[in-house]
Amino acid sequence: MLFNHLYISFRAQIRMRSRFLELAGLEKSIRADIALINLGIAEKQERVLYFNNAGVLFFAKEPQRFVPWSVFTVALFKDDAGVDIIDRKEIKGSLFEIVEEVMKFVRMYSKVAYRFTGMPRRENVYEYAFNAIREAVINSVMHKYYFEHGHNNILRFLPDRIKIENYWQKPTNFVLGKTVFRRNHIIADLFARIHFGEKMGTGFARIREVCKKENAPFPDIEFDENYFYLTFKQSREYLKLIREESAIKTTQKTTQKTTQKIISLIKENPYITRDELAKLLGITPDGVKYQLNNLKKNGTIERVGGRKGGYWKLIKKAN
Repeated sequence: MLFNHLYISFRAQIRMRSRFLELAGLEKSIRADIALINLGIAEKQERVLYFNNAGVLFFAKEPQRFVPWSVFTVALFKDDAGVDIIDRKEIKGSLFEIVEEVMKFVRMYSKVAYRFTGMPRRENVYEYAFNAIREAVINSVMHKYYFEHGHNNILRFLPDRIKIENYWQKPTNFVLGKTVFRRNHIIADLFARIHFGEKMGTGFARIREVCKKENAPFPDIEFDENYFYLTFKQSREYLKLIREESAIKTTQKTTQKTTQKIISLIKENPYITRDELAKLLGITPDGVKYQLNNLKKNGTIERVGGRKGGYWKLIKKAN
């Protein structure tokens, strides 16, 4: 890819050096111009330092002034068809800033379930495997076909899945899972320097590893000559906890309704028997016994007299 070269001011050199060297863990004493040239993102012409293409995308103050199609669109949808938009953002900045901002969006709208371990702190189980999605976002900006000016990468956050759309150019003889390629070599190297990815094309292997560790499905993959799609499904562990939580809530609601029915029937007929309650409620006599015992324990009712000739007395209003 070839953009117009951009003159680098001394202030920009300092800004770039401090930010990038901090992420890369490199020696800060190195001269800015030497560091930028060694990274392959700048060159000197007649003693003036200029950015090349990767330098613009990584370190220009406003990269989208020069490369508008490097914007990353993120959108949250209310419906499964992806028509009704709740929130949408056009994320701008350097490529590594874009990755972080996309992930902030994903984290902000992802749901969480809780696993109670008996320890003081509960364990959070998130809807999606964040590290796997992050890897996919990194790969989408690394392998984007920047010659095409009409398309930007998109992340669609749907009710039960996240779909990442990347505009690319399919390599010749490409075989998914076997072909190793780097579309933009310098960009891939820069991401590797700040530990956002590896130079060797092992992105899918890392995604698979993360998904396995977090009990999340490996994403569905679709691609043609120009588009590459990754669709992430909700974590199996998250769905399991949500079902368990739903079952508990359903049981609690059912129990509460049964309790209210028993109290209403006792109000109508204090002499009603357990068998009569069971028949009217459609539950077993043991189930009625369990409910009555709970009502007696919490002080809602009391039994006056024996099984024969006795009756139920309401003491207080049930919660």
